[in-house]
Amino acid sequence: MPVVTFTSETLHRDVRAYATAGDTSTVLSVALAQGVKIPHDCRDGECGSCLIEVKYVEGKPKMAIALTEKEKIKLRELGKITAQQIQDAETNDIAPPYRLACQFIVREEEIIIHFTGEPAGA
Repeated sequence: MPVVTFTSETLHRDVRAYATAGDTSTVLSVALAQGVKIPHDCRDGECGSCLIEVKYVEGKPKMAIALTEKEKIKLRELGKITAQQIQDAETNDIAPPYRLACQFIVREEEIIIHFTGEPAGA
């Protein structure tokens, strides 16, 4: 079962959520279902307002779905991903530290999502 822990200075406490195995919910959808308010404007990977930092629980598999083309473009515009990190993600399954919550689909993994509460991680 996917386990997502949301952490932010804007939360009174961390929020732990259990996503449905096999579902294609994005991190943003899981957050909103739990009442966690990750900033977002478009839900389509165009604006970058839902920037999150992803940490994987040590000893647990990293199984995040691949970066979308929109996500790659927006993360590069925001200066949050390098060409090498994109290549590592695509060829070596090495997850980048930053993602867009509206594009990142939760899989069978345990992750910690940090967000600032400000659009685009300001």
